[in-house]
Amino acid sequence: MKTITEIKPQVKNAKRVSIYLDGTYYCGLDLLTTVKYRLKQGMQITEQELIEIQYEAEYRSALDCALTSVSKTYKTEKQVKDNLLKKGYLEEIVLKVIEKLKEYGYVNDLDYARRYVNSVKGGKGQKLIRLELIKKGVHGDALEDATKNIEGQLESAKLLAEKYLRNKEKDSKNLLKCYKYLLSKGFSYDDCKSAIESYGDIEN
Repeated sequence: MKTITEIKPQVKNAKRVSIYLDGTYYCGLDLLTTVKYRLKQGMQITEQELIEIQYEAEYRSALDCALTSVSKTYKTEKQVKDNLLKKGYLEEIVLKVIEKLKEYGYVNDLDYARRYVNSVKGGKGQKLIRLELIKKGVHGDALEDATKNIEGQLESAKLLAEKYLRNKEKDSKNLLKCYKYLLSKGFSYDDCKSAIESYGDIEN
């Protein structure tokens, strides 16, 4: 058994305290957890008990942090995980938090991917959309389901081509630049070619 010899408020965070066992600093805890478990100076406690208390406090803190984050903007599992790990939470706790968020319905990669596709498909092609979703952590069935049949790609490419070529000479040089621009936006070779063919031939 150990003895809590001191519970000292932290200077940089008034909502947290430092716990000392047998005269030596052991860990930091949030004030609410300290009150919940009625921790006080002179109390006898085992290190295992304190570890369990600390784990629960860290889990609750990580969950609150994640809920605050996803309430502001919808996020993928990877984005939530990266954010929590960056803040210093243990991976074991982070994975537990993500499972709870999925249980609540706050994190769903397929739903995220579908929303993302709908928001950007007018200005980006399927290839670029897929790459961006992969970077955000969307893979497997969620990625395939959300991007396999993106409608209106040719129409979107034509609108971007029209905007790009507005007030420009429709010569082969500018048509080639427009073609490359559309490719950089992730549209297919065929859609890029079809989008500019009414303005002329890039090979002339």
